[in-house]
Amino acid sequence: MIERDVDLAPFNTLRLPGYTKRYCRLTAASQLAGLPDGPRFVLGGGSNLLLAGNFEGLVIHMALTGKHLLQADHETVLVEAAAGENWHDFVEWTLSQGWPGLENLALIPGQVGAAPVQNIGAYGLEAGERIAEVRAWDSQARREVHFSRAECRFGYRHSVFKQHGWHLDGRMIITSVVFRLPREWRPNLAYADLARELAADVAPSPQRVADAVIAIRRRKLPDPAHLPNAGSFFENPIVDAEAARKLQTRYPDLPAYAQPDGRFKLAAGWMIERAGWKGRDLGAVGMYEKQALVLVHRGGGTGVDALRLVSAVQDAVEAMFGVRLKPEPVVLGRILE
Repeated sequence: MIERDVDLAPFNTLRLPGYTKRYCRLTAASQLAGLPDGPRFVLGGGSNLLLAGNFEGLVIHMALTGKHLLQADHETVLVEAAAGENWHDFVEWTLSQGWPGLENLALIPGQVGAAPVQNIGAYGLEAGERIAEVRAWDSQARREVHFSRAECRFGYRHSVFKQHGWHLDGRMIITSVVFRLPREWRPNLAYADLARELAADVAPSPQRVADAVIAIRRRKLPDPAHLPNAGSFFENPIVDAEAARKLQTRYPDLPAYAQPDGRFKLAAGWMIERAGWKGRDLGAVGMYEKQALVLVHRGGGTGVDALRLVSAVQDAVEAMFGVRLKPEPVVLGRILE
């Protein structure tokens, strides 16, 4: 059923105002074939969204649920989850079943269907490392399609779905994701904060790793229910080796992490803090006082206010470091002054 003029403020974790001209809550795959043509946007948990204003198309609110074991052998476990499943609940469920492998991604907000689009990652792991297949509805060809891990073209906060803009135009509507989890499990403690959190544990269990990740995230990130936010707002920029060398010559304590292709990933939060924006507000929005990477909405603001803050932070970081930060969230809606 298509609803008209639906308020989207409750459906984005920044709680920014805006309406959509048409709205459909997708609870069954059988609804896909009957969706009308025209501009569309697939909405999940709303945790990776900056609502700039009103949207003149159709918002498809993903609510497909279900998760089950597909296959298990002595090496791997294949598990499928519907796109509307809550991501953290899914991670906890896999652990409760004795299938570790996703624990480093615990407490990331949003839904399973968003994981491959953004190739969500945290604490030394990216979702793409565990994804075996993505199943979607091709609204143009009007049929179900499957993407292998290779066809997803995963990169840092990137995938084929972002490459072609399918996450913006609703061409490919992800319906479920298949994960390949290892039987032979070892804790991934490559991330420094996580290693420190578990320093006293000689052999931490998968659940213990998840609990440590949850504890770290809760210390660093505000609960959207109490302080609206979209989590880490900017991507960590990746620069070539020469640019990284020059920056570290000027700023020796700038965190820089070597990448497989020889480039370096820089810490955006550190750069924002050094540029003077940690804990600083611009009207109703600002950068969180405990984590400079998090944009928060303190109430009464609009998408325009948020975009002005984004530009101000980008300009400040670029002026100091010569690097232009890229926002992670999708910007949706016609900007309303």
